[in-house]
Amino acid sequence: MNTNFNSPIECFYQWEKDTPDNLFLLQPQGDEWQTMTWGEAGQEVRKMVEALQNLNIPKGAHIGIFSKNCMHWILADLAIMMGGYISVPFYPTLNGDQLKSVIAKSDIQALFVGKLDDWKDASTGVPDDVQIISFPHYEGNVKITEGLRWEDLIGQYQGIQGNPSSSLEDLWTIIFTSGTTGTPKGVMLQCKCPILLLENEMQNGDLGVFQSKEHRFFSFLPLNHIAERIIVEMASLMTGGSISFAESLDTFAKNLGDVQPTLFLAVPRIWTKFQLAILGKIPANRLNLIMRIPIVSGFMKTRIQKALGLSKANVILTGAAPTSDSVKDWYKKFGIVLREVYGMTETCGGATLMPKTNIKSGTVGKAAQKVKIKIEEGSNEILLQMPWKMLGYYKDEEKTNQVIKDGWIHTGDKGNLDKDGFLHITGRVSDTFKTTKGKYVVPTPIEWKFADNELIEQICIVGLALPQPIALIVLSEKGQKADKNTIKKDLENNLKTANKSLANYQRVSTIVIVKEEWSVDNKVLTPTLKVRRGAINDKYKEQFLEWHEHNESILWEE
Repeated sequence: MNTNFNSPIECFYQWEKDTPDNLFLLQPQGDEWQTMTWGEAGQEVRKMVEALQNLNIPKGAHIGIFSKNCMHWILADLAIMMGGYISVPFYPTLNGDQLKSVIAKSDIQALFVGKLDDWKDASTGVPDDVQIISFPHYEGNVKITEGLRWEDLIGQYQGIQGNPSSSLEDLWTIIFTSGTTGTPKGVMLQCKCPILLLENEMQNGDLGVFQSKEHRFFSFLPLNHIAERIIVEMASLMTGGSISFAESLDTFAKNLGDVQPTLFLAVPRIWTKFQLAILGKIPANRLNLIMRIPIVSGFMKTRIQKALGLSKANVILTGAAPTSDSVKDWYKKFGIVLREVYGMTETCGGATLMPKTNIKSGTVGKAAQKVKIKIEEGSNEILLQMPWKMLGYYKDEEKTNQVIKDGWIHTGDKGNLDKDGFLHITGRVSDTFKTTKGKYVVPTPIEWKFADNELIEQICIVGLALPQPIALIVLSEKGQKADKNTIKKDLENNLKTANKSLANYQRVSTIVIVKEEWSVDNKVLTPTLKVRRGAINDKYKEQFLEWHEHNESILWEE
């Protein structure tokens, strides 16, 4: 494998030339799979590049992608790279006002629009001077009638010749952050960023991405999120592996089971959902009993791995937020080792990773090769330095200078390095709140003390302007089926156990079971399923004091 690439598109050219008949993209449609080889993808992409050129979109122009993950998302991104344009992908859940805001910040001249749940509202955010190009229709999603049709454009052209490329210093993409801590910012990443990051992995094998004999990737986290973009799309381009997609949420488990990928990345909420789904079918006590019987436990491990779609996965990753040790320990019983990766959009997704042969609980692993970490004195903020860090925020020099100081990325995360070089993350600097007792509380470690509870689906510790923290929770499916007395007794025991190990000022006074599940749709979760603490505070803050002062420790939101 040649490692002297100047841009991601050069990786594509190699597989297009060397393995034109190998499968590249696989899109489920009911029980069938639509497939495309590297050679077929090359023909399609080259035609789209010619179409973009004939639309008088100049080289270097910004082109957006607004779609859920699908075959045409990858084809559009390849066309943008091959044409010498700069991709600006957006979360497919944005409403009209949000889309209007990021489009205004991004200076795009064209927008690929595809697989979406809602377009009517979102379309109001697209200015008249932005050329819309719609993907072929995906069944079960809204139909896009505006703009030019992908298939019509493809039918008009023969496709460009040659292999145009870019230099390492050219801008590759602008990725807008999910806005957990404020207005989304456009992170500028150069062509060298994914190349340097993955060549580092190729040379050192820290994750083992390049050590598999075959490479099958499954794409379901938003492709505009840096982790999915690197671990799935870019890793596919570097390894020549195939990318399969999920058709919908309803078919996700079946699609994943059909693919049995060799690498799989998920966020903590997904791992918790998988766990609760299994425990919903086999009670924990019975499962623990089965796992104590040697012959039967081996069969159960195989069964669960296959049911989850992970029977062939030799690289299994968890990221976007730290996963509790109790969840990782639970999966370990079934031979599924979840390895933490830590990074951010500003670091092209790469900073630390868990060594395959040296897994340490309570940490997100060690610095990848060529990554430097230091902890800022006083604030305990994690600072990072690496060759693939961002160029800066698009048209925002002030915020760039706030985050990059003396060559170090200020992550906004709090943590510490232990004597063995493992990084412990204790929360976000911005998440820390001050109680009326004048004490600062970091919520994440407290939340982890409830991670084992099967009745809890989601939890958020709050307490700004309260004497003590309180816990807001969303019940799991199992919790929703349980009677109130069972829930109350279970949560009281959990609360008592958790508080025993906490300092007085950290102890949770009240658990409140909220009525509405937190989701991306109601804007409480980010598209990568992280809780927006600001949204939680805005939604419930008027009731905080009343809940805290209640004489019962377990409450239901009325």
